Amino acid sequence: MASHEDFERTRRLSREIAAPLSDADASLQPMPDASPAKWHLAHTSWFFETFVLRDFVPGYRCDPDFAFLFNSYYEGEGARHPRTRRGMISRPSLDAILTWRDSVDAAMLSALPDLPSAARTLVGLGLAHEGQHQELMLMDMLATFAENPLVPAVWPRSGEGGSNGEAPAPGSLRHPGGVVSIGAGPQGGFSFDAERPAHAILLQPFELADRPVSNGEWLRFIAAGGYEQPLLWLSDGWDWRRREDVEAPLYWRRSDEGEWQRFGLDGLRPIDAAAPVCHISYYEADAFARWAGARLPREGEWEAIATGREAAGDNLLDVAGPVAPRPGGGLFGDVWEWTMSAFLPYPGFMPDAGTVGEYNGKFMVSQMVLKGGSCATPRGHVFAHSRNFFYPHQRWQFAGLRLARDA
Repeated sequence: MASHEDFERTRRLSREIAAPLSDADASLQPMPDASPAKWHLAHTSWFFETFVLRDFVPGYRCDPDFAFLFNSYYEGEGARHPRTRRGMISRPSLDAILTWRDSVDAAMLSALPDLPSAARTLVGLGLAHEGQHQELMLMDMLATFAENPLVPAVWPRSGEGGSNGEAPAPGSLRHPGGVVSIGAGPQGGFSFDAERPAHAILLQPFELADRPVSNGEWLRFIAAGGYEQPLLWLSDGWDWRRREDVEAPLYWRRSDEGEWQRFGLDGLRPIDAAAPVCHISYYEADAFARWAGARLPREGEWEAIATGREAAGDNLLDVAGPVAPRPGGGLFGDVWEWTMSAFLPYPGFMPDAGTVGEYNGKFMVSQMVLKGGSCATPRGHVFAHSRNFFYPHQRWQFAGLRLARDA
């Protein structure tokens, strides 16, 4: 069950991520898929106010205007402001939202000791939900500042560019195949409903690379004309690549001298050839895997390799700052890794009871599973059973790939 310390730590990190932002910075919505930073700060407070304080604390009163503005997609909670228009909410101001967060936090901390078990379960869900929004806030902040032609840094640069070297040749993580269990069991720590129940699957022998694909390898893919070869691409992917005129990962741009650079929350930086490639779509990942004579892993394969491994030393989010993939990581962190598996319910899937049951199940169509967490995923929020999901064309998330092969 969530403790006072868990609650305070999670809520504090959200504020620290938003600390460098002005009211104008926090109000911008760079595209329909993204949300303003102050909307994330408000929505995560709305979650606790709506599903915990309103329903379990007698006499607590919610602000109906905030409920309308900051509900995301919960149809069971009534009318809400359209997602694509969140960037038009100039008021309440960032300061007003932070003041509201303080009042919600005070009410939650006061109520926590006496909450019934069902409410404390919802608090745990709310903290995991806020961890997801911390990553989304970093993604959306990056998308916002990438729209500025002055390429401003949100945080100061840490270090002097990349490692100036290539990643070592990848090794193999081999699995003999057979019947394995995937999904979250009753003793597996926190899990979302879409990650349950644990169930058996049959795997054929396979191997995964022991590291994600690097920027240096992606540069060779570009140089070899990978973006120009339709035989490497799925039909929908080729149409998307041509329609969007895609020639490199998102946030890559050429310098005046013709060299590739990447834009991040620390501004415009040289490409680090040894670091994992990031901000690619499923279509790009699949095309690269074909070019490399490999394939993307299935989610069950990835999970079978990761089960029992710890994420303690991997590159995950610990403090607010200019997150970026770094060389030499493990299975967890750095970049979410695309799999070839569709985001579908596991056998025996049951959504959580009540309106919070809208959290995952209704999105189980046309999206692909990613595994492993990223440099923007809060530490302690990713496990072998964790499932992320995005549409194949999306790439503003911190997503890369790891190659797989049949043994």
